[in-house]
Amino acid sequence: MLAPAYPWWIFARTLGLAFLGGLIAQTLHLPLPWLLGALLPCALLRLRGVRLGSPPFAQAAGQWVIGTALGMYFTPSVLLRVGDWAPWIALAVLWSFALGGFLSWALVRWGRADPATAYWSGPIGAAAEMVLQGERAGARVDLVAAAHSLRLLLVVILVPLVYDRLGLHGSDRYLTGARTVELTGLLVLVTITVGAALLLRRLRGPNPWMLGSLVGALALTGSGNLASALPAWVSPLGQLLIGISLGGRFGPGFFARAPRFLAVVGVVTLGALASSAGLAALIGWAAQIPLATIVLATAPGGIAEMCLTAQALQLGVPVVTAFHATRVVALLLVVQGGWVRSRQWLARVRAPDPA
Repeated sequence: MLAPAYPWWIFARTLGLAFLGGLIAQTLHLPLPWLLGALLPCALLRLRGVRLGSPPFAQAAGQWVIGTALGMYFTPSVLLRVGDWAPWIALAVLWSFALGGFLSWALVRWGRADPATAYWSGPIGAAAEMVLQGERAGARVDLVAAAHSLRLLLVVILVPLVYDRLGLHGSDRYLTGARTVELTGLLVLVTITVGAALLLRRLRGPNPWMLGSLVGALALTGSGNLASALPAWVSPLGQLLIGISLGGRFGPGFFARAPRFLAVVGVVTLGALASSAGLAALIGWAAQIPLATIVLATAPGGIAEMCLTAQALQLGVPVVTAFHATRVVALLLVVQGGWVRSRQWLARVRAPDPA
């Protein structure tokens, strides 16, 4: 998010603003009230140059909350079903690669970006890793970060609001492996998930606090040893911290930095949302997965945001998690090799002559 060198009162002001925004959003019955209630005011104030920041551990804490909560849905019976979804997950992964490739092409063709910046701005998912790898490849880091931030902002605002407007919620057949809080079981859950996150971080794995805690909670739940749920206040806290993190990606002059580049990102993202919904309808019909659930599973958003939406609206959380987690892992396995093969192709793409 923002530099952690800010004084404590900046942190306090940011958390207070996010909490107030969450309360207002909850009063207005907005979907994902603690995420959107924190994201929107933080983003708007950052665009106006107001100094905001959160403690350096806040984003990691929010990701731990989300990963742990999601892993608790993978009971033994759910794990038996994951294999049934494998062909459709593979199709969705290939589709996300195609969307990312098209965005990269469009950013060179219409956004007048250089090949490295366009390539690392295109992939859907693992935004932080794309920025880091883009920097190593010589991309313009500010534009890569801006592209992923704008895509996430559009998806995380539009999808929950459309779902809320259409009344799409409450069709989830899946429940967590434990539904009451038990102190000893909670301590075991925290120890295992934090330990798994720290191990993945030490191994320099991607998004360790979310994926590590997800694997830890999944292992505990899938083995039938989950003895405690998370306290009710933990999920809203995770939403709030993620909302602050997303809002903090913006700053003065964000949209003026490269308007043509960001316009291409925005238009392609909207097209990706619509076309992904069409693919979701096909998968949902063939795999007998509810349409509202599979649209979230194939949407071009981040794993945290889409899975939070599924959890808040009670829409097939394990399905959405399995699709997005697989996409992230597959992306990280192929993205570096893809750059080696794609840079010459992107270099041959010509921007149109200015009128």
